[in-house]
Amino acid sequence: MLDRSSKFEPSADPLTDMLRGLRLDGVEYARCRMAGDWSFHYPAQAHAHFHFVSGKGCWLQGPDGEWSRLTAGDAVLVPHGAAHGLASAPGIEPRPFPRRDCRAICDNVLDYEEPGADPGHATVLFCGSMRFNLDALHPLMRMMPDLMRAQELMVSEPAIPHLLDAMIAECGLNRVGASGILARLADVMAAQIIRSWVEHGCGDAAGWIAAVRDPEVGRVLAAVHAEPERDWTVQELAGVMGVSRSGFAAKFAAIVGETPSRYVTQVRMHQARQWITRDRMRIAEAAHRLGYDSEASFSRAFKRVVGTAPGRIRAPAGGQGLPGAPA
Repeated sequence: MLDRSSKFEPSADPLTDMLRGLRLDGVEYARCRMAGDWSFHYPAQAHAHFHFVSGKGCWLQGPDGEWSRLTAGDAVLVPHGAAHGLASAPGIEPRPFPRRDCRAICDNVLDYEEPGADPGHATVLFCGSMRFNLDALHPLMRMMPDLMRAQELMVSEPAIPHLLDAMIAECGLNRVGASGILARLADVMAAQIIRSWVEHGCGDAAGWIAAVRDPEVGRVLAAVHAEPERDWTVQELAGVMGVSRSGFAAKFAAIVGETPSRYVTQVRMHQARQWITRDRMRIAEAAHRLGYDSEASFSRAFKRVVGTAPGRIRAPAGGQGLPGAPA
């Protein structure tokens, strides 16, 4: 999960090491000016959804079906890509996002304006699909809630209000490059939401977060995630913790809830799934990079962890755009 362009150097806070390389890559964005009665439905998708609201505001129907009001400056991240909706008011019949009616502004950024929309009284949305550089089975991804709102984290994250102000300013501009700047701000905003949630919102959480926060076990987890290709032995991991092999294995299992060997295998298979689905790496190459003697032995380990054979999870060529977009 760490940025491979920089050498991993453990810090005093393993959680900082685990988050250092977390990023989201924008797949497609759209800026929309809406007026009157409108409602968009966003079906479930593999990528995360991101929405930023400016102008008049709107309503959000969350993955749980509940409605909540969004005002200017609200940013929402749907990390698992769960189905949800945006509307001028609850109860309006939803429609898919009108991608065919959008105008391309620049690479992967579209623009849509509802006919008759008055710029001074419109709701301005900046919506996007984002791809995590983490596998969906990563412990951090599994812990994330279905919906995360920036406004709920502003008290504990001083950078968020400034980013929101910058996005409000760019949303109201028709200057050259405004949409491209918005796309980059959206990427940073989504990462800030996640980081703030980890550092503050789930600070008392048990399980994996508690394990990462443990001074000794956290160093081991950060090292494993930094080098998933390495064929870690229990002895090497015990050396990272600085204790005996038996003492390490007992403490690791007690805090993490599984053996070191099983955890390492899970991390390696999650990395392999990223290589195969995101980078379209050949299965034989993934097996070789992880040190397996044969593609067959790698496939057996992969299926045992992921639940399906690696050949069945390869994504089709091409990206995935905004949800609800007609072909």
